[in-house]
Amino acid sequence: MPKPKIITSVINNYEGDQRVQKVCGSLQKFGFDLEVVATTVRGNPKHSFSYPVHVLNIKRQAGMGLYAEFNWKLFWKLLKITSKKDILLANDVDALLPNYLVSKIKGVPLVFDSHEIFSEAPTLHNRPFRKKVWKSIESFILPKVKYFYTVSNGYANWFEKEYGKKAVIIRNVPTISPNLDSEIKVQLPEIKPGEKVLIYQGVINFSRGIDKMIEAMQFVENAQLWIIGNGPKKAEFESLSEKLQVNHKVKFLGSVPPSQLKLITPKADLGLSLEEDYGISYRYALPNKIFDYTHAGIPILGTYLPEIKETIEEFGIGKTISKHDPKEISELIHIMLAEGKEPYQENLTKAANEFNWENEEDKLRGIYSDFKVEI
Repeated sequence: MPKPKIITSVINNYEGDQRVQKVCGSLQKFGFDLEVVATTVRGNPKHSFSYPVHVLNIKRQAGMGLYAEFNWKLFWKLLKITSKKDILLANDVDALLPNYLVSKIKGVPLVFDSHEIFSEAPTLHNRPFRKKVWKSIESFILPKVKYFYTVSNGYANWFEKEYGKKAVIIRNVPTISPNLDSEIKVQLPEIKPGEKVLIYQGVINFSRGIDKMIEAMQFVENAQLWIIGNGPKKAEFESLSEKLQVNHKVKFLGSVPPSQLKLITPKADLGLSLEEDYGISYRYALPNKIFDYTHAGIPILGTYLPEIKETIEEFGIGKTISKHDPKEISELIHIMLAEGKEPYQENLTKAANEFNWENEEDKLRGIYSDFKVEI
């Protein structure tokens, strides 16, 4: 008897999407067959997975044209490959409408994984038409979705208040399984004797506090800031570091595969997560970088936003800023670099034992146990 198949779709190019890959790995463990529909947005790397990955060639790489093209192509792709025995899994609201329509046409279950509050994302700040489009999709479909999970308590509470829909919380945390890579293959900047390393990892976009990190580096001596990732603001922030004459200590390393990142992050002395309050989606965000830093054994300088601040303070794994002032940020950087990693090590270990995918997987298992497969 064939195993039930889950078809999951995401707008990313998939290679660097750790959350969707972790979910897929768990679903395989639960006994499901898998297919993934991804895109060429921000690159078209070669995929090497034990399940099929369909790649939609997306010509538009930004704006509503990107989302319109993705939704159109995703709808027809799902319509073609979905059978009446399958289960659809949509990642975020930008993939929700095609999944919902195909679930109705084919009569199959739909599961929704909300990585953020899409209608309240910072990219919709001062864009009322775009915000209205996504809000309409979200408010029309989400109350009808039976199987629904998200990444933080703040998000879950907001969804319940807004739509009367209770989401299960599946945090975006690392696995504790051994890393498959044994050596670093990425060219890293040279570190001088006694020089410290600060790290930011994630999408390079506005509202992440990256520009404030760069500005703070004007006042930080004997340290480098490694910015790992890619995104629409990369060129702008590279120009900013040149303008402020800190480009000799602000290093943009580009996109790095997750397996390599697990080897690089522990080399840092301090992890930065300085998201700004540009809307509800960021206000209640709990970024995976917080947990990546924790597993890497490096203390965290975080923002004052509630989910991040509460996590850092509850577990004693770092400090938080009170405002996005470059001078304050630099002062806290100096304090934490002077303290070193040692005072935080015990708490970081405790937090890593709490925040790991193996723990979250049990909750995920509960959601998918409704489908007829031995898990």
